[in-house]
Amino acid sequence: MNILEEAKSVVSRLSPSDRAELAFWLTSQSVELAPGIFSTPGVCGGDPCVGRTRIPVWVLESLGRQGLKEPDLLEAYPGLHAEDLARARAYVATHRDEIDQQIADSEHDGQE
Repeated sequence: MNILEEAKSVVSRLSPSDRAELAFWLTSQSVELAPGIFSTPGVCGGDPCVGRTRIPVWVLESLGRQGLKEPDLLEAYPGLHAEDLARARAYVATHRDEIDQQIADSEHDGQE
């Protein structure tokens, strides 16, 4: 029996209230979308963030498009490292439409 099957077996024996509590807990957990890129419900609207920070990937991409270079970003966000920026760039490269939409949504929200 693999670990998922074991978990299902345990969950099937939980009371309804315990199942509800477990479901709530599961939905509040971070999900690693790509190496070093996490989405956490309730944090930055669930947008993909770098590491365990509250810095959305789209923010870094938007700043880069505005001309900020890596040293500028690392200075502006002292908790970030060059590896974090590389992971963000890799995520953008494979999720361009999603990031473009998040940037557009942010620009639209700023105009209201």
